[in-house]
Amino acid sequence: MSFIIVVLVIFISIIAFIHYSGPRLEYETIRIIDETLNEELPELIKGKTGFVLSNNVKIWYELISPTTPAKGVICLLMSNAADALMWPPSFIKRFTSAGFEVLRFDYRGTGQSDWMANWSKENAYSLYDMATDVKSIIDALDISRVHLFGFSLGGMIAQEVAINYPDRVLSLTLLMTTGDATDSTMKVFSLKHLISSFIKSIPIMRYRIIGGERNLIIERILKMQLVLGDNSIDVKETAQQVLYDLRKRKGINIKAVFQHFRAVAISGSRYDKLKRVNLPTLIIHGTNDEIFPLEHGKKLVELIPNADIILLDGVGHIFPFPNMDAITTKVIENMSALTIAST
Repeated sequence: MSFIIVVLVIFISIIAFIHYSGPRLEYETIRIIDETLNEELPELIKGKTGFVLSNNVKIWYELISPTTPAKGVICLLMSNAADALMWPPSFIKRFTSAGFEVLRFDYRGTGQSDWMANWSKENAYSLYDMATDVKSIIDALDISRVHLFGFSLGGMIAQEVAINYPDRVLSLTLLMTTGDATDSTMKVFSLKHLISSFIKSIPIMRYRIIGGERNLIIERILKMQLVLGDNSIDVKETAQQVLYDLRKRKGINIKAVFQHFRAVAISGSRYDKLKRVNLPTLIIHGTNDEIFPLEHGKKLVELIPNADIILLDGVGHIFPFPNMDAITTKVIENMSALTIAST
């Protein structure tokens, strides 16, 4: 009986800790969230949309037109389990204002794309399959070549596209990623970092457990604040993105996290193949990246013949990151130079 009481006390203590501890949002942030909840939701998808079949998997895409004369197409590839709406509209606008069409899409397992009902550990898709999704989209849109911008998992997919379909790629921008997440000789996210991140996120979990639109917006913003701080987040833009996913799309598929981790694990090393990637490549890596430490970025520079690197001092594994405007300008300059050279 005493054992049951002890367990009950521990359980109640954990619930109380989750409910009452942890970060709180400032009044002004809450005010903006509540204001957004009561406003008419703007249309966040304004480009040409559609679906393609990639090896019998339905993939949703959006192609956003530039606001100045067209210079080319940039395909954006986000991180693990992220759908197309995870790209900030302000970030996309930087490219469309510079004359680039922006192609974004929902990875298989996310958003409006197929959620892979028959997926299992034994019947998993690979990074090559996800790269083929990119090719299927640009084939359907009759796009000859694209610039690829990939963050984390997206950087790995971009590498696979460049390796397997080099004639369809103009340039690579690889942000905080790796050529081999399974390389035992390289540091990857440590158990200490995983435990620390989990502990920090425990108090935030209550918002997802309770659920509801308001709580899910608060959860997203608190998670972003853990890595970006309070001043780097557009609260209204974030709230609108969460609401759009909940009200007009299929929401977030937590199973995609495990599917994408599995895709990375079974795909192995790209080291030897990257040596043959003869494409202009820009590596962007944070010096404080705890998921893929800096040596992963430096390894990519060693392997890819035409690679340069930009180091983000003191920055971890995050997107958006500090000084985004300056780095985005550099990416646009590189792409524009390639456009001029190819004409």
